[in-house]
Amino acid sequence: MSVTTRVLTGATLDAALDDVAGLRIAVFRDWPYLYDGDLGYERRYLDSYRTSAGAVVVGAFDGDRLVGAATGAPMEDHAAEFAAPFAATGLALSDIFYCAESVLLPDWRGQGLGHAFFDAREGHARALGRRWSAFCSVIRPADHPARPAGYRPLDAFWRGRGYAPLDGVVAAFSWKDIGAPGETEKRLQFWIRELRP
Repeated sequence: MSVTTRVLTGATLDAALDDVAGLRIAVFRDWPYLYDGDLGYERRYLDSYRTSAGAVVVGAFDGDRLVGAATGAPMEDHAAEFAAPFAATGLALSDIFYCAESVLLPDWRGQGLGHAFFDAREGHARALGRRWSAFCSVIRPADHPARPAGYRPLDAFWRGRGYAPLDGVVAAFSWKDIGAPGETEKRLQFWIRELRP
């Protein structure tokens, strides 16, 4: 399979958001997110990328088909639930670029696209003059009944890229799990790295 990545901003970003929403719904159904998403919610959630001048989508394309995407935006342009945990850190939101989701359909995994997604977003963050790159990962109990046997978290991949958990900086965000009657609050651990020119 031949996959290419493209950085999307402005009108090209806007045009891709419904496809990004579909990818989020499909990929985040799996562990550890277990997300029971719908297109209406996704459109509202992704609207911040339309309004942020610094937002980016890195698309992975097989021909014309979007098979994966990674998003990012200046931290102050993202949801307040993600910015609030930084209040006690002494880090200015205006120095942080938030690498939000990375979603990739299973048939296209294992081709180095995870690195391509981070490379492009970190490059975009540097171009915006950001000092830090951050993302968050969902926290689930090790004995959760839906945890697949043999599941390997991505911690080693993230550490290999220079990220480390930011102690005590945890976001709270709600979504509906598959099979649940409604939304419940989840905790998400922030990871961060310093960007060098």
